[in-house]
Amino acid sequence: MPPKISIEGVIVREISRFTDDRGWLSELFRIDEFDDEYRPEMSYISMTTPGIARGPHEHVDQADIFCFMGPSTFRMYLWDNRKDSPTYKAKDVFDAGQDENLLVLVPKGVVHAYKNVGDVDGIVINCPNRLYAGRDKKEPVDEIRHEADADSPFQVD
Repeated sequence: MPPKISIEGVIVREISRFTDDRGWLSELFRIDEFDDEYRPEMSYISMTTPGIARGPHEHVDQADIFCFMGPSTFRMYLWDNRKDSPTYKAKDVFDAGQDENLLVLVPKGVVHAYKNVGDVDGIVINCPNRLYAGRDKKEPVDEIRHEADADSPFQVD
């Protein structure tokens, strides 16, 4: 069962796994499941080693759709940094991955990070609604990074 989320606009849902004698299949994204503003422009897959965090960072214009299927378990951290949001400064933390296959839609302005808290390399798929560095990689990268700021309120445990 997906965790209860306090941050407005964040969507967390289970990813169904359809298994038979050949293996399994999961639908990660369907165009009829999200508003047009979240329609992916690209996708990428990343591997994160145990104990390593990616983020925290946020986007000015980009939304991310993360898919956690395993192997391994990730701890997802979300902070609402949108001053005009009714849930401004809210924080959510939950686990996703091997035992809890989850899709997490993170709207622009929500600071996010994830950490591999399992003991094996873990895979994450992301389907953002903007191209990294724009068309032909000729635009500034839409990231506000908080990782190096020891005084940042956005800290990964």
